[in-house]
Amino acid sequence: MSIDANKVLARAYFAAFLERDEAWWQRTIAPDFVRHDPGLNFEVRGPEGVRRLGEVLHGGVSEMKLPIDEVIAEGDRVLVRLRFRGRHTGDLMGLPASGRSIDIAVMDLFRIVDGRLVEHWALLDNLGLLKQVGALPA
Repeated sequence: MSIDANKVLARAYFAAFLERDEAWWQRTIAPDFVRHDPGLNFEVRGPEGVRRLGEVLHGGVSEMKLPIDEVIAEGDRVLVRLRFRGRHTGDLMGLPASGRSIDIAVMDLFRIVDGRLVEHWALLDNLGLLKQVGALPA
């Protein structure tokens, strides 16, 4: 795939995540896909792992939005800089609902091979998240 096609695919991941589009995940996320995310207490592998991640995040955050600020690509890598926004209305990995708004910075780096997502490195402002939901002093 071309660099531009890889950028389109990375952007589409976020739309599919918001819509919980399992058909898209099955087509586009490789079975051996892995998400490297130091903020998670579980492993995300393959389309099933993305489904579980979706259950956790959608279960804890309503009104979720993932506006993309920038997409940069080189070779088989695509870096997406975006925001994770929503309202903390449910349990979020052990954090009880606070009703507070969330707006944190995210950097996601994808590796794409033959039109499929095979690897994902995620860096989120977890400290900012904890402060925004009241788990830590602001």
